[in-house]
Amino acid sequence: MKMLNKECLCLLMLPLLLCIFIGVLIHPVVAAVIPLGSKLSVLDNDYWVSSNGDFVIGFFNTSDEPNQYSVGIRFNPKSIPHSQQKVVWVAGAHVTVSNMSYFQLTLDGELVLFDSLQRVTTWTSGTGNRSAVSAALHDNGNFVLIDTEQNIIWQSFDTLSDTLLPGQTFSAYQLLRPASKNPISSYYSLYMNASGYLQLRWKSNITYWVSKSPPASNLTAVLTTSGALQLVDQSFKPVWSVFGEDHNDSVNYRFLKLDADGNLRLYSWIEASQSWRSVWQAVENQCKVFATCGERGICVFTASGSADCRCPFEKTENDKCLVPYEQDCKSGSTMQAYKNMYLYGIYPPDDSVVISSLQHCQQLCLNDLHCTVATFSNDGIPQCSIKKTEYLTGYADPSVSSVSFVKKCLGPFAVNPDLMKSPPPKLPPSLCVRCLIGASSGTFFIVAILQLGIFFYICRRKNSNKKEANLAFTYPDSKGLIVLSFSEIKSLTEDFKNQIRSDMFEGVLPNNCLITVKDLNASIEERKFRCAVVKMGNIHHKNLVKLEGYCCELNHRFLVYEYAKNGSLDKYIEDSTLCKKLIWSKRIEICSSVAKAISYLHSGCREFVSHGNLKCENVILDENFEAKVTDFGFAIINGEASYCSASAEKDVADFGNLVLTLLTGCRDHEELWEWTYKEWIEGRASNVVDKRIDGGADSEELERTLRIAFWCLQTEELRRPSMCEVVRVLDGTLNVDPPPPPFALEEDDT
Repeated sequence: MKMLNKECLCLLMLPLLLCIFIGVLIHPVVAAVIPLGSKLSVLDNDYWVSSNGDFVIGFFNTSDEPNQYSVGIRFNPKSIPHSQQKVVWVAGAHVTVSNMSYFQLTLDGELVLFDSLQRVTTWTSGTGNRSAVSAALHDNGNFVLIDTEQNIIWQSFDTLSDTLLPGQTFSAYQLLRPASKNPISSYYSLYMNASGYLQLRWKSNITYWVSKSPPASNLTAVLTTSGALQLVDQSFKPVWSVFGEDHNDSVNYRFLKLDADGNLRLYSWIEASQSWRSVWQAVENQCKVFATCGERGICVFTASGSADCRCPFEKTENDKCLVPYEQDCKSGSTMQAYKNMYLYGIYPPDDSVVISSLQHCQQLCLNDLHCTVATFSNDGIPQCSIKKTEYLTGYADPSVSSVSFVKKCLGPFAVNPDLMKSPPPKLPPSLCVRCLIGASSGTFFIVAILQLGIFFYICRRKNSNKKEANLAFTYPDSKGLIVLSFSEIKSLTEDFKNQIRSDMFEGVLPNNCLITVKDLNASIEERKFRCAVVKMGNIHHKNLVKLEGYCCELNHRFLVYEYAKNGSLDKYIEDSTLCKKLIWSKRIEICSSVAKAISYLHSGCREFVSHGNLKCENVILDENFEAKVTDFGFAIINGEASYCSASAEKDVADFGNLVLTLLTGCRDHEELWEWTYKEWIEGRASNVVDKRIDGGADSEELERTLRIAFWCLQTEELRRPSMCEVVRVLDGTLNVDPPPPPFALEEDDT
């Protein structure tokens, strides 16, 4: 009986215990309505959560100082790891407080951030007299104060920091500033002027990016949930738009952010990789962002798409890169030329520009006592930019046609005239026997020490030779390419153990970085080969595989490339399982990436470069599944670097073949292209789409892509578009007419 009573008692208490358990679980979570008097503190580590759980507001520490905290809003979904839960709004932007601080909605209806340690209020919402009765964190990440009539009297969406969320608006005269303690980064801002132009600015007077929107008043910028940044008029009609790479894809979380490096980027949460990915950025080449390197030197855009800061001048003790000019040059001044480099002043950023020739530009600076650098550029108008400061930065790239002249002092005279006078002759000293003995003993001792030192040096040198053989690859030549011996190639590839294909091998550097080694299997003159690889090493684009180095020893000719984790495109086309990864949006993205790479080879390099062998095997996918083109530039090695119309048109036709292969998933059908065109012209374009694609294809993208592919395959070469035009069509910025028949049949295997 007692046992039965205990069981009944437990059953009666179960609902109560369950409620208590749930209450413990949701302790940090305050209901959607936050009443007056509610408080968050650093010590309690509590927070307020949106009703859908996607956002929280609370204290966080993102600085390198352990006891400095800010209060703000961050992402909070369970699908995003805590380390990836980005902060999207900060109260007071850069305000930080100690670990004895709290954030409170006072009884007067005001948000207050109070530092108890310093006993100061560091930030308020300024709403103490506006009759707020509650607060709420909305499901879209907007933190609001509400009055008795449920009107929003204050919202975080209006107090901007560095981020815009979908649905948040950005209007004329508002600013986004990056959250950074770096004084250089804090100079950057996103601004909208009265004419409705979005501008990226540095120190408010240098504009380095402008939206290409038509001038209009009363425009508002907004980030859409589908992944587009738009300028809309008062009726919410878009007048200008840019789209992320995953526009209209099923993406749950996005945000637009002005990063500390001065670039505006659109980020999407990628579930597959569990990471945030930049799907659009305002300035494609980071080096074109004003003062990217600040006082640290000249910006060089690498093949991976990142900016590298290098100092070609002199570095000070505090790591500043300054031009080597002194006004008092006793031996006179000279001008040192730096080709493919554009320099500009940052303190102050005021350069005087005059119309001038190259030689006259150099002379202008040489004759001006205060001039430190002159940069000559000719983009239709020959201009000379004169700088009168030693605080300079800029960018360098083989595609930059500018030449910069840096003033420096000439070296001192070889002979000082004051030292040419001969001293009076001295009488020979008297002979000293004890001195001779001492000198002989000293000489013997010194010679013995030298011999011993030479012996140890030789032994040490022998031991170090082995290490140098293993580390030789870490010392690139003057062009940044690694020069390897044949024995080093064999060592890195484990004697060509892991073969990717007939002429390609996988290798591993001692730092565990993977590389791809290509055996050219050709006897090419050494001088011609070295010259060619230097040109190829100067070709940098994010959709072109980077050439890391080469081997030119005896009759061995190897090229060393960066490694692509996911291999070449052809295996994904042929494999029925792997092809599932090539969803429709990814195939269109690959088409666009390859087009941009070939367009860069044709018109973005200093001289025309044809690919000559574009096919699926020569398109590889990196760890982010982004396409990169390899095996380009071999015409340079073969001595055919000059522009050749047939070479360009062949690349265009090869691109058309590759596009149809991607869309249809077919490679070997002899009448594939004729059949594809027939299906399209008769209104059955959807029939040509690879049936293995989950979800099918976007009809507008399919129509646009098929049209440009058929234009690329026209038999008459003069009818084929340039790759620049192909890029614009695929990006949706250029309309394309229906192509006429006939078009070129496939000449080579894709």
